[in-house]
Amino acid sequence: MILRKKKNDARDVPADEDVTVDEGADAVEDAEPEDAEFDALEKSAPEDRDENGPFDEKEANPVRPYIDLGGVKVLPREGLNLRLEVEESSKRIVAVGLDYADSTLQVQPFAAPRSRGLWHETRDQIRDQIDKQGGTTEELDGPFGPELIARVPVAAQGDSAKTRDARFIGVDGPRWFLRGVVAGAGARAGDAADKVDDLFRSIVVVRGGQAMPPRDLIPLKMPEQPGQAT
Repeated sequence: MILRKKKNDARDVPADEDVTVDEGADAVEDAEPEDAEFDALEKSAPEDRDENGPFDEKEANPVRPYIDLGGVKVLPREGLNLRLEVEESSKRIVAVGLDYADSTLQVQPFAAPRSRGLWHETRDQIRDQIDKQGGTTEELDGPFGPELIARVPVAAQGDSAKTRDARFIGVDGPRWFLRGVVAGAGARAGDAADKVDDLFRSIVVVRGGQAMPPRDLIPLKMPEQPGQAT
């Protein structure tokens, strides 16, 4: 595994396609929603999440040689390269980039309420921002539940417009939300997508016991030594 740092200027790390999502804090962690809003606030996760991941720290196998990155732990595997993405203005680590199977999986862990999820609301925000940028989105039912398949405009030389495929996935866990953005071969159905899904499943989220407003990024950190197992 290769560990690299990548600078990024955007708050809470946009996708490689420069799609940003408002992750503003909510001061009340468990306020009861109105009935009309209940469906949008339900948790979204595979039925077997606690057994097959993504895992909460309490569910993870304690003997596995995870790389400890603070808010997430990553299981090393052959062909996996790891990047920590750093916000230029604050110098804080704001995302983990995983290069694997001709794809890039960018992951971010966020604090969430105990009884409500964030993924349904976050998908709507992502869809709106891609629409404003002139891109297109399609919602599908994937292995983690609802996901967005997007075609996002990117800067290109000359007058010809170019787009890039991206796949947005998310899972609501106990008091956390894990968001993933897939680019490259894994953004489309096939063997690469299956391998990226397995990688996303293997991630452990470390929420910690500290009080945090919903949608706050759970702090990430450099490992003490690249490749160090915990």
